[in-house]
Formats: sequence, C-alpha cells, structure tokens
Amino acid sequence: MDFRYLGNSGLKISEITYGNWLTHGSQVENDTATACVRAALEAGITTFDTADVYANTKAETVLGDALKGERRQSLEIFTKVYFPTGPRGHNDTGLSRKHILESIDGSLTRLQTDYVDLYQAHRYDHETPLEETMQAFADVVRQGKALYIGVSEWSAPQLRAGAALAKELGIQLISNQPQYSALYRVIEAEVVPTSVELGISQIVWSPIAQGVLTGKYLPGQPAPAGSRATDEKGGANTVKSYLGDDVLAAVQALAPIAAELELSMAQLAVAWVLQNPNVAAAIIGASRPEQVVENVKASGVVIPAGLMTRIDEVLGAVMLTDPALTESSAPTSREV
Repeated sequence: MDFRYLGNSGLKISEITYGNWLTHGSQVENDTATACVRAALEAGITTFDTADVYANTKAETVLGDALKGERRQSLEIFTKVYFPTGPRGHNDTGLSRKHILESIDGSLTRLQTDYVDLYQAHRYDHETPLEETMQAFADVVRQGKALYIGVSEWSAPQLRAGAALAKELGIQLISNQPQYSALYRVIEAEVVPTSVELGISQIVWSPIAQGVLTGKYLPGQPAPAGSRATDEKGGANTVKSYLGDDVLAAVQALAPIAAELELSMAQLAVAWVLQNPNVAAAIIGASRPEQVVENVKASGVVIPAGLMTRIDEVLGAVMLTDPALTESSAPTSREV
C-alpha cells in the first residue's frame, strides 16, 4: 500500500481508502461488512471513510464495531455531517452550529473513538452562514474531537471561501470528497486547479463509476443478478445514469488497455484516478472481502502517458466534464 499526504498537512493516508456507503448497515450483513473491513486492514488500508447519514447512522456503528481493538493511532477515520439523520427533525440536518456539535458527539459514540482524523461537511449548506459553519468546525477541532476539516462536493468558489475562513480561524481545511472517475471528470476544470492553489486534496468516491467501469454491464444485456443495478435498496438509483448502451460499449473498449497493463478493469479504474496528483485517495467499497483484495492491487500502479491518452480517446464521447455539475448535484436547501 502506498500512502499520500492529505492536502497541505502532515497527515498521511492510504491511497486506497475503504468506504462504507451503500453497504454497511443496509446492503450487506454485519458479519460480511466486518469481514470486508478485516480484508482492508490485512491489505494495508489504514484509512476508513463513513458518514452519519449512511444507513441513518448504522454504518458508523458497524465500522466502529469492526475496528474495535485496532490500535487507534495506526488508523485514519473519517466521517461527515450534513444530511438528515435520526427522526429527521427540523434541526437534524444541515451545517448549523447546533447540528454540527451534536452530530460529532453522536458519530464519536458510534465509532467508539475519542476523535476522528477528518470531519467533513457532506455538502454545502446554503441556509446557514458559512461563518457559523466554519466557527463550529473550528470549535470541534479545538475540542480535540477532529484533527482536520474537509468538505464533499464543494464547488471551486465554495472551496475558496471555506479555506479563507478556516485560515482566519486557525484550522486546516485540507480535503474535498468529490465523485471522480474516468467517466465523471467534472472536477478537472475548476475544482482541481483551485484545490492545488489552496493546498486541498481530493478523496474521490465512485472511482469505478458505481461498478460500471468493471465491465460487468454489457450493452443490450440485462444487469447481472446481484449487481448494484438490481439493488432496490438504493443502489439501482445510483448507477442508472451510466447504463446507456453508448457508455457501456465505450467501457468494453477499455478491456484491451487493462489487459496490456495486466490489470482487471476495476483495478484500471482505481489506478486511473490515482494518476491525478491532486488525488490523495480513491475510496473503494465492497460487498465481499475478495473485492477489497483485488482493488487494492491498483495501489502503486503507474499508467504510461500513451495509455492515458488512449483511455481519453475511448471515453471521450461519453465522459462528463461540465464543472457546473458539481454545484447542481448538491441540494440548494435542506431536505427537512
């Protein structure tokens, strides 16, 4: 496992990070989830990403149980706050001071730890003054409940404003967690250059495009049984935008490139995002331990420039690049 610095900080994280969105507490049983975490640890992964909203707090509980007994100093545990949790009361969401300070305590209890290494704003809150949000995050850091602050799916102007306030308050905003893959490149035009300037790294989610870049979905064919596209608990909705025959045909054309590198299609997808120097880590999920073992093999892979160009040529007609998609994908108001 290779490790990278997170933003302009001294914190190193595993470049393959284990995340439990859509799996722990919902799609897979707890013993299987624990087995996946054990596989991650055995493969050298030290960084684990979750959020209070995942399975309405259950995912944090499952992760806390799975990591119990591990040396805390050898782990980097990340979680997030923003989306509705609990009974979805009028203050059970957003980035108000009240919700942040209450949510961090709940997350720490469920994760069975005294602190998280990174506490992330899961989306931008248009209904709370940014000054209030950043002051609350600063207080969380000063209380020792989080070591660093990050965000998720913030646009370039939002990152710039947040970083300026963080600097004024004497804390470090060191990361952004966006969707990023060879098919979904919307951060490249604005978010990445701004982040480089500000000393912010990307911790990217969905590097395999919800499983589409594994090549298991074939044009004109039904989705494989047991795949995310057949999951009625939420997985199907996350992957459907990638299931057009034009996209699936283009993905199949990546198979010779993967073979040339002696990689699986999934490994190629994870390795691809790690070629971007502003990416500190690629988040992988798993419903089976063997998926973790296979995807970790992408760590340390260098894709030659010529093959990177070929990937661009193969996917050029189907990849998404519009930077406006970052902001449009985030809520403009709280859900409750």
